[in-house]
Amino acid sequence: MRQPAGKIDFKKTLDCYRARQGQFRIVEVPPLQYLMIDGHGDPNTSAAYAGAIATLFPVAYAVKFASRTGLGRDYVVPPLEALWWADDLSVFTSARDKSRWSWTAMIMVPDWIDAELYEAAVATAARKGSAPRLTELRLASLGEGTAVQTLHIGSYDDEAEVLADLHDRFIPSAGLRMTGRHHEIYLSDARRVEPSKLRTILRQPVTVVASAG
Repeated sequence: MRQPAGKIDFKKTLDCYRARQGQFRIVEVPPLQYLMIDGHGDPNTSAAYAGAIATLFPVAYAVKFASRTGLGRDYVVPPLEALWWADDLSVFTSARDKSRWSWTAMIMVPDWIDAELYEAAVATAARKGSAPRLTELRLASLGEGTAVQTLHIGSYDDEAEVLADLHDRFIPSAGLRMTGRHHEIYLSDARRVEPSKLRTILRQPVTVVASAG
């Protein structure tokens, strides 16, 4: 990643953090590095999901401060993201049975963050005692490549129609097929924004369908 002067905001410098409502756009997502925690179950009721969020943010800010003070490289902590998957995709588009969802909650960190700085940030969070799932946290890269994404404005529970249109109409009609896991980027803080105004990027990694000839 090229570093502009001052504090970097990756939502503005990376094209894969841009999306428009009502538009499905094919993008190339570069390999990115994330803080990650895995889990299963309804995010609205799962203690594991709440614990994941309560762990990711303290470590993400500890990493940011370590980068700023130790490396002189400052940036805006990127938004919360999550990968979602299930054996039956209908639990996302029709049944919406969240108890059957598996997930990886994550926050992106810059590629200049190495294992040593990450471990120091984890130690800082551990001393403060505010990160309940530290032992399950990992630093890992994700390479999604080609993907289709759009911006959804509204409640998370209202995503089903958009996802059905993406999965069942746009992707097949574009000669593509789904490959990776459904990916959501939460541009709004659900604790402070009313559901009808939530802004969420919905992303689906894809590949080109091989021609019969």
